[in-house]
Amino acid sequence: MIRTYFVVGPTASGKTEYAIQLAEKLGGEIVSADSMQIYKYMDIGSAKPTAEERARARHWLIDEIDPRTPFNVADYQKLALKYIQDIDARGKVPIVCGGTGLYVNSLIYDMDFSAPEGDDDYRQKVFAEEGGDAHRIHQRLEKLDPDAASEIHVNNIKRALRAIERLENGEDKLARFAEATTPSRILEPVMYGLDMDRKILYERINTRVDRLFEAGLAEEVLRLMDMGFTAKDVAMKGIGYKEIIEAVQGGMPPESASETIKTNTRHYARRQLIWFRRYPQIEWIKV
Repeated sequence: MIRTYFVVGPTASGKTEYAIQLAEKLGGEIVSADSMQIYKYMDIGSAKPTAEERARARHWLIDEIDPRTPFNVADYQKLALKYIQDIDARGKVPIVCGGTGLYVNSLIYDMDFSAPEGDDDYRQKVFAEEGGDAHRIHQRLEKLDPDAASEIHVNNIKRALRAIERLENGEDKLARFAEATTPSRILEPVMYGLDMDRKILYERINTRVDRLFEAGLAEEVLRLMDMGFTAKDVAMKGIGYKEIIEAVQGGMPPESASETIKTNTRHYARRQLIWFRRYPQIEWIKV
């Protein structure tokens, strides 16, 4: 098994710097577990590591996917495991760094994202009824079984359709996905979680949002909109992007979205902490 270090925690807690220092100490390379940093063109809003930071430690799964390309957690799992195995084969130490809980889950547990066999005609009917919209399909599943919906990513349409098929054809509730997983047969995870006083964390979040606007976040989003991206694109649903798009489409200046972005980021940080605290093996570090 490959000993793999994980640096997780809420946004703005200092994960990137901690992971880089760990890489420098252990002779490691970093695999991102951030669902936004993986996309090209989306540099400021996703708070990607700077060129200086990437020069200190080699990073993977940053700037790799075109936002127009469909990409989900199953794709992430496949790519991340490939890079981790390559890093290990070269005698380096793999370090996974990021705050996207489902991405981390896909590496720590032996998760199978393939949809099992079933009634394809029924799934096609559900797909058509919901107009092929991933979010509508996921909302339909959530009404049937909120627990199942919480364990199935919104972009994993195949699994969501299979779950809807089973639920609408007599099954009471699906087993919680987390309970159905087993530890990875490939990785031996060593997990560090970064935490800090909530007031300080929220101040850091507010300061980060201000700095993102100073760095050109509004211009970045407007440029992406000029490229043809809209709020319907999965890549544009990230915090910072969706709020600015909504403001612009509502006839407001991009900067008017600042407070909403801060609020949504704080809420996201709280959800991240709730997610990562369910891992019994994690060692929490107060920063």
